[in-house]
Amino acid sequence: MKQFNNDKARIAGEYFMKGYNCSQSVIAAWADEVGLDLNTALRISCGFGGGMSRLREVCGAVSGAVMILSFKFGYTDGSDQQAKAEMYKLVQEFAARFKQKNGFDSIVCRELLGLPGASAPTPAARTSEYYKKRPCKELIELSAGLLGEFIEVDK
Repeated sequence: MKQFNNDKARIAGEYFMKGYNCSQSVIAAWADEVGLDLNTALRISCGFGGGMSRLREVCGAVSGAVMILSFKFGYTDGSDQQAKAEMYKLVQEFAARFKQKNGFDSIVCRELLGLPGASAPTPAARTSEYYKKRPCKELIELSAGLLGEFIEVDK
């Protein structure tokens, strides 16, 4: 079995601390491994932070991981039912592992953060208090590291 990737987890956490959202942080850490350029990765994932633009739905760290898995293993033939099933199975396996390891048994942003639901579209200021009260960095690191169990890293 492949292993948790501590390097990618650390890199993803660093992106988050630079102000990138959860989804951007995960996808940026893995973009090079799947042949995705960084600018495209950051742009395509920017709307998925905050559980999809602060709607507090699926965690952005999970969304970023799904984008990486899709880019690496995805299909392009809409009629290929087997490829769809394989992709969905892979994503479901990732989500199950993320839930198992995160201590919340969830992939939903509002549940992970203990928030009631959708928030105003204005992002919260990234202060030391913000970082203290949110598990986002740890969840990002979990998601990015967990991808190592699904993707072989070229060394």
